[in-house]
Amino acid sequence: MPVAGGLARASLPYIDATSADVVQVYVSNPRGWALSTGDAAEDEAFRAGCAERDVMTFIHASLLVNLGSPTAETVRRSAVTLDHALQRGTVIGARAVVFHAGSAVDAEHAPTAYRQLHETLLPLLDAAMAVGGPRLLVEPSAGGGRSLAARVEALADYFDAVEHHPWLGVCFDTCHAWAAGHDLATPGGMTETLDALVAACGAERLSLVHANDSKDGRGSLRDRHQNIGAGLIGADAFRELFAHPAIIGVPVVVETPSDGATGHAADIATLRQLATLKPALPRRA
Repeated sequence: MPVAGGLARASLPYIDATSADVVQVYVSNPRGWALSTGDAAEDEAFRAGCAERDVMTFIHASLLVNLGSPTAETVRRSAVTLDHALQRGTVIGARAVVFHAGSAVDAEHAPTAYRQLHETLLPLLDAAMAVGGPRLLVEPSAGGGRSLAARVEALADYFDAVEHHPWLGVCFDTCHAWAAGHDLATPGGMTETLDALVAACGAERLSLVHANDSKDGRGSLRDRHQNIGAGLIGADAFRELFAHPAIIGVPVVVETPSDGATGHAADIATLRQLATLKPALPRRA
């Protein structure tokens, strides 16, 4: 959702234009460390407007967040940014805060990076759970840079690092999974990927899906989103997505290109149609 000009003033008309019933917003600079206190009137109008429309809200934390970084200041700022997003989420009624899994940057730092997760993420999860605030959702990355979780199997180590804390969930991004090497386009590929995710951390952890097609090939490590069915993943993969039992009741957000609200409205309509169709899956031996 756009937020420039005021959280409610920008977002509520966009919600109406797209017929969305799930939204995601930034509450700070997505590509910087600057944090905003928000505007009380806008916050209240946004929360009331979403409640009136029965719209579910998620926050995406700054893209700079990296709890696995070898730079201590980056880790500190990442923790402050996540804490800020959680507090803002409580104010605006967000269900959860999405953050990228992060990267160790180099192989030698990887063991330390997981210790940093344990030391930095656990207090945030404890504090949020204690007040019944938004949950945190880790989003596996597109890969590269010694990512702590790109392929969904790596979520097992991620959850081990935070002792399988109950307030941590998963946001599954289809473009990221494709870029990390999961073959979502072949019939049965989306199902196998989601099966692997469930095996790694449990079906109950899947709390949000970012449904994005991709402009680049599988395994490219490039996170360039495309509209649903117009990219290399293809519409059939999203039809298969909705057929998986782990997806039942899970909200879906599109982060696709859009000219105004037009592209998002079209992608939402396409996904709703695909969700009603049964995929033609190959027989399993």
